[in-house]
Amino acid sequence: MLELRGISTGYGGTPVVHDIDLTVQAGEIVTLVGANGAGKSTLVKTISGLLRTQRGQILFEGEQIETLSARARVKLGIAHVPEGRQTFGGMTVAENLELAGFLHRKRTGGDSAKRMREVCARFPVLQERFHDFVANFSGGQHQMLAIARGLMASPKLLVLDEPSLGLSPRLVTEIFQLIAGMRDRGMAILLSEQNARLSLAIADRGYVIENGRVAISGDARELLRSSDIAARYLGVGTDLTDHSVSRDQHYTATLRQLMID
Repeated sequence: MLELRGISTGYGGTPVVHDIDLTVQAGEIVTLVGANGAGKSTLVKTISGLLRTQRGQILFEGEQIETLSARARVKLGIAHVPEGRQTFGGMTVAENLELAGFLHRKRTGGDSAKRMREVCARFPVLQERFHDFVANFSGGQHQMLAIARGLMASPKLLVLDEPSLGLSPRLVTEIFQLIAGMRDRGMAILLSEQNARLSLAIADRGYVIENGRVAISGDARELLRSSDIAARYLGVGTDLTDHSVSRDQHYTATLRQLMID
């Protein structure tokens, strides 16, 4: 579905990511893991069209798209849920989703009200607070709204940038279970995430980004069980029965269940 060939990009002419090759197939989760500043967010912004490609090619369903605008890429079926949520606090849940549904109507000719009902069925808290202003929502509620807003475009590929940022361990596991459920419904997902342990637990494949380059890639479970990856990115050994994985037992139990699933 998505293929990157030798992508280099950055800011002000200075490359931040270098010669990235990457693929995402239909119906799979691919995760980008790495330290803060490694270049993950720069890469996903380039995929969604928020940054220009300096060198290389981006193909989506076989079509070369690196010169297309962000708007054009949304029309093709790429939705980007940005880091920091960026919801509109002075608007209600309904208004945030209605705004996001504009391109859904353009792409599919569908009924945006029907689409809102379909999307909110996945997020009970958004159904309950459908007509509430979102300014005072919790971080987890904002993240759910940001994901719901991305889903309003009926995307073929959902690009998620740091969805766990600033959330409690309990909310993080809830968000990751939600992401895994979207893949189970057939959606392709590219996940950029500092939480390497949980993102690799739900992913099919992973790419480790270091200093703007792919340091290693492969099957997500194999990366998760790698002692080298564990030492550098997970902070602990790979034995999931060890409760030092997290001080929150719910977090550990969810991780173990995600790996079993």
